[in-house]
Amino acid sequence: MKKLSERKIIAMMKKKNKFLSEDVEIFRLGNEQCAVCVDTLVESTDIPKGSRLSDISRKSIVASLSDFAAKGIIPKFCIISITLPKTITKSQVQDLSRGISSACNEFKIQFLGGDTNQGTEISIHVVVFGTVKKVVKRKGANIGDVICTTGAFGYTSSALQIMLKKKKASRQFTAKAKRLFFRPNPRIEFAHNSINQMTSSIDSSDGLSTCLHELSKQSKKKFIITKLPTNEDVVEFSKKNKIDLKNLVFHGGEEFELVFTVKPRDLTKLHKIGKRNKIDVFEIGKVTKGNGVFFKNNKELTKIIDKGWQHFR
Repeated sequence: MKKLSERKIIAMMKKKNKFLSEDVEIFRLGNEQCAVCVDTLVESTDIPKGSRLSDISRKSIVASLSDFAAKGIIPKFCIISITLPKTITKSQVQDLSRGISSACNEFKIQFLGGDTNQGTEISIHVVVFGTVKKVVKRKGANIGDVICTTGAFGYTSSALQIMLKKKKASRQFTAKAKRLFFRPNPRIEFAHNSINQMTSSIDSSDGLSTCLHELSKQSKKKFIITKLPTNEDVVEFSKKNKIDLKNLVFHGGEEFELVFTVKPRDLTKLHKIGKRNKIDVFEIGKVTKGNGVFFKNNKELTKIIDKGWQHFR
């Protein structure tokens, strides 16, 4: 029997229960159309050593909020189930609580309560709720659309290289990369204001290559990338440490940026929305007829392999 992968498990669940892979589920409650999503943060896979627990609990909420952002939905409420080991201290619980409170205040969502459990490690399950008028799905990309991202990629994977593999970097770059890793910001307002311009959208928590493949697969189109969405300091870090820049940009994860498509006629308006929200919008490629994800360098096309984050890989 082949080893189970995250995708195989999801496929098995979908076969029996008939749901769509959107990360946010839409349902009707009376006259209201509602949205809900859940995300889980687990100590052994999601928390690097030396992390501040207040940052971790904040980030657990951001993960669900970023899924809402990808749909253009404003979050309203959350409930949280937290599993803690017997060795947890009072100060550690206070740090976790501080991060939850900080996130709820920062993003204007109401924490309704939840559940507390005992286990072998810290695990935080966050469920977020909101109401919906319009949703951006993953399958709406059209031939001729421009592929975009909010913000630069490569910082979070650089942060992991610095923390886990002791790679060299300037103090300024290290601080910036760690800040973007530990305290990401979901693009809620930008996405909500751009809901009429985006034709498809996904959040980038699992890595850019994974996101591009998911949008391409659901839209049944070929995605051709012509420009890396990154900045010069990431390029310099990759050169200094002899790390493939494309690996940093495409296969990192944890960015919580948006990857989306837009009609060319709407680009000017979308850039204005980005400027109002102090967000750099990178135009990185085009949607064409066909399937798969490719990088175009001059006239040469090379396939971009999906090497983003997957559980059980």
